Amino acid sequence: MNDPQSATESSAAPAPGSRRPGGRTARTRAAVRDAVLTGLAEHGYPALTVEYVAEHSGVHKTTLYRRWGGIEGMLADALALAGEDRWTAPDTGDLGGDLRALAHEVAAAFADPAQAAAPTAFVAAAFQSPRAADALRAFYEERFRRCETVVERAVARGEAPAGTDAGAVVRAVSAPLFLRLFVTREPVDAAVADQAADTVLAAVRAGAFAPSPAGPEGGSEAEPGQT
Repeated sequence: MNDPQSATESSAAPAPGSRRPGGRTARTRAAVRDAVLTGLAEHGYPALTVEYVAEHSGVHKTTLYRRWGGIEGMLADALALAGEDRWTAPDTGDLGGDLRALAHEVAAAFADPAQAAAPTAFVAAAFQSPRAADALRAFYEERFRRCETVVERAVARGEAPAGTDAGAVVRAVSAPLFLRLFVTREPVDAAVADQAADTVLAAVRAGAFAPSPAGPEGGSEAEPGQT
């Protein structure tokens, strides 16, 4: 699972960095995005400045402030731009293969420290900037939404129980990987990725992500001895 313009006086105007223009402005947007990513990777969110982005993007500070409002707007737009790609979830022909492929994509994305620097800095920025946190959440919500198709196909093939929570399944695959990457700072390799995927696959087959059977009065069946 892979990685936003000027405010107006109207209250209905989009927030800075939220428009999707094309042409010359699209090139400007891409240049700003690249400068933001480079700055995050080199210096982290606290040291990222409008001056840095202006110098490395070739876009004047006045334009940056007018279109994006500041660093937070540029961060949000960089993530929004990343989310506009055409990435699709893998389709290996079975649920186990799809889940392992998803897990391997996460592992591969962070295997190279240079490649991982910018997305890691985005996560760090989300802890310091509410707008960055909102943008990061929106990015991953869209990514996970695209991933849900692997579970929907599995249900259609009879590999997963009807009603399986597709969103919960795809989040469960990446959760232990993100824990290692961003909390415990442990390495993530192919074996760890396979373990995460296979664990979720076993849980899916056991019905852990499907609705619980309803009891005679519409509630869950009580265990023997429970009241």
